[in-house]
Amino acid sequence: MEEKNLTKEKKHRNRPDLEKFGQELVKPGDNARYVGHALACWNLPPLNLDDDAAVAERIQWFFKHCIEDDMKPTVMGLANALGVSRKTLYDWSKGRRRGEKSDRADLIKRAYDLLEELWEDYMLNGKVNPVSGIFLGKNHFGYTDKQEVTLTPGKPLGEDVTPEQLEEKYADIIVDEVVEGKSDA
Repeated sequence: MEEKNLTKEKKHRNRPDLEKFGQELVKPGDNARYVGHALACWNLPPLNLDDDAAVAERIQWFFKHCIEDDMKPTVMGLANALGVSRKTLYDWSKGRRRGEKSDRADLIKRAYDLLEELWEDYMLNGKVNPVSGIFLGKNHFGYTDKQEVTLTPGKPLGEDVTPEQLEEKYADIIVDEVVEGKSDA
């Protein structure tokens, strides 16, 4: 009896940038580096969020910390540095903070806009996996894939006509049906 090979042959991708997609790309020491970077925010003293100057200083610290550690800044990283949730940070970036307007709202918006600009640069320059980048764009920056189509009802039957005009137009058909006995009347 002849044996058959039941394993599927691996398909070759025609996208070299996705060739290693799905494989773990963590090198020895990477996890320690990522955890150490995140712990720096954990160890920060609490921040007085009503002090605009302190908030500005913390945002500057966060971006400089990312530069020093050669790490991509993230929305969650900025939220952790400020000691707030990601949702709170997002709400602030949209101007929703206890109904008050301050320099802090503009500052948070600018920091969030900087994160969005960096995300775009990473996406356009192949520095982020496309699937991850799309997820980040939708979940952090409000991007969507939807296409909205607005239908405007036209006049599929032509111009508006009164029932009398329709009766006059189709009188011969109605008379023929009555004469031939096809009418229910």
